[in-house]
Amino acid sequence: MTGHDALGRRAFVTGTGAALLAAGAGGPARAAVTDGSLPDFHPLLTRELTFPLAWGTSPVRDFRAWRRAARAKVEELLIVGRDEHTPYDPRFADRREGDGYTGESVTLSLTRYERVRALLLTPHGAGPFPAVLLLHDHGAKFDIGKEKLVRPWYDDTRLASAQGWADKYFSGRFVGDELARRGYVVLVADALGWGDRGPLGYDQQQALASNFFNLGSSLAGLMAREDARAAGFLASLERVDRRRTAAVGFSMGAFRAWQTAVLSDDVAAAAAVCWMTGLKEMMVPGNNTLRGQSSYYMLHPGLPRFLDFPDVASIAAPRPMLFFDGGLDPLFPADGVRAAHDRLRTVWRSRHAEERLHLKTWPDLGHVFVDRMQDEVFAWLDRVL
Repeated sequence: MTGHDALGRRAFVTGTGAALLAAGAGGPARAAVTDGSLPDFHPLLTRELTFPLAWGTSPVRDFRAWRRAARAKVEELLIVGRDEHTPYDPRFADRREGDGYTGESVTLSLTRYERVRALLLTPHGAGPFPAVLLLHDHGAKFDIGKEKLVRPWYDDTRLASAQGWADKYFSGRFVGDELARRGYVVLVADALGWGDRGPLGYDQQQALASNFFNLGSSLAGLMAREDARAAGFLASLERVDRRRTAAVGFSMGAFRAWQTAVLSDDVAAAAAVCWMTGLKEMMVPGNNTLRGQSSYYMLHPGLPRFLDFPDVASIAAPRPMLFFDGGLDPLFPADGVRAAHDRLRTVWRSRHAEERLHLKTWPDLGHVFVDRMQDEVFAWLDRVL
């Protein structure tokens, strides 16, 4: 029996990372891939993630200069460039009166590539009003996007699907309609693959992202740029008080909300529900991120060589930011949430603005944005905008 046979297959696979370091001692080493599609030597790669551009680690000690440098690095790695010159050219349709607000659809150009349909809710009254850019989740449910957050009055089939989604995650509420009734202008658009821009199949996501890369572009970068442009459009409306515009989202929408606050000066505050963690704590066997697919909507290649997720979000400091997480959320391990919250707290405290940062873990909740969480977010928005 050879030495490898004595070790057994399992011991050999799990020991390959060490074997790579000792190549030549017992013949040529060979790499392996874990059941979670991680390279067997992933701990070595993880240790190399030191996030050298993070505030406090970066050699740049002036916070404003650090923000400029960190934001420039994020924008570089989006791959998709800014698109500041394409007119929005909004076209409004499907107007209807709701309970205290008016709903309408608006088709506009968020990039030079495509026209996008969004929903716009405006409170009754004179205005200008505070405003919220709502950003929908992923959920592997592509038949609806914007309709997850605003009741679709124009399509009974989508209404049935949207109500089921609201019942599952939002205590039966449509978050956009709730905000409009509270006096906020609300805008929500489909990301590529959802609603009027889909529906995409779950197994198509990886190919779509690959094709973007082969075209010299990025799926995640496109979504980031579109969200920032949507914030600019919302802030530009005469009915909106542009100094009082926030970004709000759940799950992938939460990622999009804090990312938009980083990329857009039109966002005065952001509320992110169920998407914040440390990268190292998330890249562990069993985590949903390791499946690929949906991860590509939040993947900017090379960025982890410079910044962790909370480091990127900290570029928005010292603006008001809210981060909620569920203690039972299977997507974001508790140690990752704690690490991220600690990092965020350190940055806002360094700006003497810790009171502007609202961090909370709901110990009895999972991956949801239920009514009591919504009510706390709404009250927070009323205070900070």
